[in-house]
Amino acid sequence: MESWSVVDYQKPLEKLSGPIPEPVGTEVLVKVTHCGVCHSDLHFWEGYYDLGFGKRLKMSDRGVKLPRALGHEILGVVENAGPDAQDVQIGSRRIVYPWIGCGRCRRCEQGEDNLCASGRPLGVASNGGFASHVIAPHPKFLVDPGDVDPAVACTFACSGITVLSSIRKILPLEPDDPILLIGAGGLGLAAIATLRALGHRRIISADISEDKRKAAIETGATSAVDSSSETAAKDIQDAAGAPVLGTIDFVSNTQTAALAFEVLAKGGKMVQVGIMGGELNLSLVGMIFKAPMIMGNYTGNPGHLREVAELAKQGKLLPIPVTTIPVDEANDALTRIREGKVTGRLVLKW
Repeated sequence: MESWSVVDYQKPLEKLSGPIPEPVGTEVLVKVTHCGVCHSDLHFWEGYYDLGFGKRLKMSDRGVKLPRALGHEILGVVENAGPDAQDVQIGSRRIVYPWIGCGRCRRCEQGEDNLCASGRPLGVASNGGFASHVIAPHPKFLVDPGDVDPAVACTFACSGITVLSSIRKILPLEPDDPILLIGAGGLGLAAIATLRALGHRRIISADISEDKRKAAIETGATSAVDSSSETAAKDIQDAAGAPVLGTIDFVSNTQTAALAFEVLAKGGKMVQVGIMGGELNLSLVGMIFKAPMIMGNYTGNPGHLREVAELAKQGKLLPIPVTTIPVDEANDALTRIREGKVTGRLVLKW
């Protein structure tokens, strides 16, 4: 097995070689063909998350041990399976659900593995798709992408399900009720496409990048606003033309969270998704008068992955822009993510 792995935080990924893992029990071995590159991969490489208030959550605090191959947007071909793995087709192409739980707690039994308190996600607790092979602990974590472009389908494992899960937190709304999406990167564009697939029409995108705002319009947003403008809040409200009843923040820093709260209508729903870091300072009395519902969203569950894949297979979910590069350019991929030079999603190809 080959992998591009973090050996030391904030140092270039190193190409490592080792034995191909042997699946046991219900495990399934997947030979990776495509792996999306997510901003959270960059946070792992940096070695910490910014918790705001001057605090950091270090990867070592999560029990992470190096070296580790990054990557959780994984698609590949089933190569082998343990003796207890049922209904596994060797040679079949599958998306791998990466947000693995303990398999024993109430959350896992309810199919919400992403909310397991003892989660062990691929690309964090074990090697991910920056490795040539990954182990899925059970066939239930494999989803058939059908004839969808594998470079697009692999992104469903994080981008797709995170978007769908966050959208489900603010719907139902009327199709013309304004929804604000902050950030027009891979997740923001996927959210536009998903809202369109679900029949929603009034979508305002906000981003600091002119190129990304153009991409948002091309993907289906009804308007796009410069979120760095001093008049951003007014511009959003003018573009909405009606109370903003739902906001989804795919950036989630101090500035974007404050912007989302400012434009949110009374009784609206505000969902924070990104992990750029910072804090949200609110007047408690002001929050009571506005009566919002403020929620965080951590990825999505296996059911969300099946639903996103089905929308795509039915032709309802338009693909977002994807740039495919060789896996040997993994270090360059992280650099491009860090510098904000990616429109849509970067995907590594083995």
